Amino acid sequence: MPPSNLKLASLQPRVSIRPGVGILSVLRHLNYKAWFAMAEFVDNSLQSYLQNREQLQELHGKDFRLKVEIEIERSDEVRIKIRDNAAGIGISDYARAFRPAELPADRSGLAEFGMGMKSAACWFAPRWRVRTSALGEAVERTITLDIDTIVRDDIEELDVVEAPAPVNDHFTEITLIDPYDKLQTKTGSKIKDHLASIYRIFLRERTLELWFNRESLSYEIPKILVAPYYKTPTDASLRWYREFSFDFGLGLKASGFAALREVASTSTAGFALFRRKRLIEGSLDEPYRPEFIFGTGNSYRKQRLIGEIHLEGFDVSHTKDGFQWEDHEQPFLELLHEELETQSLPLLSQAEGYRARLAQRELKAEAEKASARVAETLQKEAPRVLEQQSAAQPFLERLPESVPPDQSASSRVIEVDHRGAKWRITIELAMDPAVEDWLTITDKPPSRGAPREITVRMSLVHPFMQQFCRADSAEIEALARVAAALGLAEITARDAGVPQYGTIRRNLNQLLREAFSKP
Repeated sequence: MPPSNLKLASLQPRVSIRPGVGILSVLRHLNYKAWFAMAEFVDNSLQSYLQNREQLQELHGKDFRLKVEIEIERSDEVRIKIRDNAAGIGISDYARAFRPAELPADRSGLAEFGMGMKSAACWFAPRWRVRTSALGEAVERTITLDIDTIVRDDIEELDVVEAPAPVNDHFTEITLIDPYDKLQTKTGSKIKDHLASIYRIFLRERTLELWFNRESLSYEIPKILVAPYYKTPTDASLRWYREFSFDFGLGLKASGFAALREVASTSTAGFALFRRKRLIEGSLDEPYRPEFIFGTGNSYRKQRLIGEIHLEGFDVSHTKDGFQWEDHEQPFLELLHEELETQSLPLLSQAEGYRARLAQRELKAEAEKASARVAETLQKEAPRVLEQQSAAQPFLERLPESVPPDQSASSRVIEVDHRGAKWRITIELAMDPAVEDWLTITDKPPSRGAPREITVRMSLVHPFMQQFCRADSAEIEALARVAAALGLAEITARDAGVPQYGTIRRNLNQLLREAFSKP
């Protein structure tokens, strides 16, 4: 080994991590979500690349892009590795990078709090290591942090292991050792999907190439609705997409687009809010859906309205998962509402009023799938139940006048006049898992001028509902209408003198529970 290398390898440089060593033990308890914690590492990589893009492209050519790879290694000890080909951590930034609560000189980028790598690494794992080689420095540096030992022994300086490296090497590799959360399949999958959502702008611009467990991440905007305005269905179709930009003073600005999804989605419709091209609020299945814009309950707006909004002039939380609105959110929403409901393209009205109809070919294809599944269930599950029903005694039930109280999800009472008599009808959507039947009916005769009281109760937690009905108001409404129709049809059949009027409901309840609730 050349003398210069011997000298380099023999040195044992140290880096100071004081003051604030005690902070490191507290970082484990930050209110992070795994994807936002992981995003801190990507932020640092992006910031390093963007600050040094000219030098990197001068070295590698104009097509050079940032590449960040995240890999979960599972052996005797789980390790999470985050590698990048950015400019590395240079000697001028090295001490600051490991010292708690020290702000960077430039706070205009993605790494503005000086805590991202430290807070995320301590949140993820009790031990972590950083290996880096900075562009233009012929040395590779490695530092290992054992948080429990550092805090227990009040260690204020850490050893840095240095080794020679080519001057044009540039990378950073962070290894999280034995993480608290082992990131099993479900959590790992959510991190992957959220990261694609958070960095969609950089991925779209091809600034960033992001990999998770050797899978390249990408993000696609949902297909945009192309249809006539619902009030004028014979007019030409419109593409329900609108770009906007507005300034509401004090250096606060908003720009972006809003649109309507072609296919409704209860879980993923909504807005994504960005600052400096990086998503802050509204990632994936956690969309930003303020009531002022989207209304209450499970409105149709919540199923179709989407958008990407870039905000300027706002501060964010130190975990970068929320905006600090102060008193400015309502003015922002009022201006946004105006942009969304312009006369030329009233997105909110269309979202609320439009109802999709499948094309005949699509309808036929979906009908084929549905009928095949129903036929399979009939063949597999129904014969046994039908045999029981054929052998059963005639059903001579007298309808009860009331049902036990239930923690209902919803209850509505209406009064109608029927052949000169008043009926008070209660439609109840029940949540009690102890209720066996999908459909329950009560009938209390009128007395002393009081109306006849009828209750039609549908169970939302019945096995059939849990198997086939999502938490979607449109689907619940459709089935509630069927239940109400069946219930009232039984009442009127009994009034007309139809014998054994409850047999259909009894058999329906049994078939739904024992046969048609099966997947």
